[in-house]
Amino acid sequence: MVYLDYSATTPVNPEVLKTFDKVSLDYPGNANSLHELGMKSADLMNASVKQIADILNVNSDEIILTSGASEANNLAILGTILKYRNRGKHILTTKLEHSSVSETVKFLESFGYTVEYLNLLPDGKIDLEDLKNKLTNETVLVSICQVNSEIGIMQDVSQIGEILKEYPRVIFHVDGTQAVGKIKVDLTNIDLYSFSGHKIYGLKGIGCLVKKRGIELVPIIHGGKSQTIYRSGTPMLALYASFAKALRLIYTDFDSKYSHIVKLHDFLINELLKIDLIHVNSNENCIPQIINFSIQGIKPETMLHALSEKDIYISTKTACSEDNSLSESVLALTKNKDLAKSSLRISISYLTTEEEIKYFLKVLQEKIKELSFQKGE
Repeated sequence: MVYLDYSATTPVNPEVLKTFDKVSLDYPGNANSLHELGMKSADLMNASVKQIADILNVNSDEIILTSGASEANNLAILGTILKYRNRGKHILTTKLEHSSVSETVKFLESFGYTVEYLNLLPDGKIDLEDLKNKLTNETVLVSICQVNSEIGIMQDVSQIGEILKEYPRVIFHVDGTQAVGKIKVDLTNIDLYSFSGHKIYGLKGIGCLVKKRGIELVPIIHGGKSQTIYRSGTPMLALYASFAKALRLIYTDFDSKYSHIVKLHDFLINELLKIDLIHVNSNENCIPQIINFSIQGIKPETMLHALSEKDIYISTKTACSEDNSLSESVLALTKNKDLAKSSLRISISYLTTEEEIKYFLKVLQEKIKELSFQKGE
């Protein structure tokens, strides 16, 4: 099997799974219970939260653990809007966002909020002058992904945060789901930052929203204090501990892992550019883990299934995207509907080997010839 869909989800690190199993068995108490078993669980919960906070260089009371990045994004956006609803009804975002952001802001439009989309430069970066021009006294939230999930475009969120310091009434939310573990992150100029466990070789069902001190939110899940007052529910202790373990491990030997990925990325890009009918959509402003390309005249779903027959697994868009829709991200970058309708995404990892990449390229070329011949091209 050649797995090239790491941006959709990563396999669980066996060490992370061991932690989950051990905590599930050794810590039966509810961390909110006042008896000895509960206090033992609470101690581990607090230690796990502290480890996550230390890795991200934030405070423990700024960590809100959720069921995943989608919940974290919803809490960041809806929680901000509900808390600061008297500040204005203007939201700024981009066409590069994950559906858990784009659909949430569209939902808010039905309540009278105005959503504006920031212009992109040719390399996919946000036009900072356009950002400055679109900020108004009514702007309450700016929500931007640090790394786009389909093409891999990386935004300079620190610079954007510096700009937004001049607008203290504006809350800055960053979706870091595709950034954490892939690049080193700095949350200095960010108010709210969300990411997920299953993108960093952790388990599904756990995510995080970093909420800086001084920022308030209205919870979207009510029912009393849990790990934090901002998210009710029985503390998911085994997930918390395994999440902390996954975050620590993904940044262990990071530079070596990253160098391996860059080497594979460069080889893959060079080889893709040699193949007729292929247009590479990712550019120099993209992280090396994500490579997006389009194949002229071949539907992405057709190629996806053809590769699956050879035990090769890539994706057409993000796993949460609507079926049979073009890629909004590719369209926003390329302004080309044909490329947006035929885009494919490869996402690699430090676990990916050169042999896997070579096998993928061999099969890809075979399938392009085969499918083009079937169409009479």
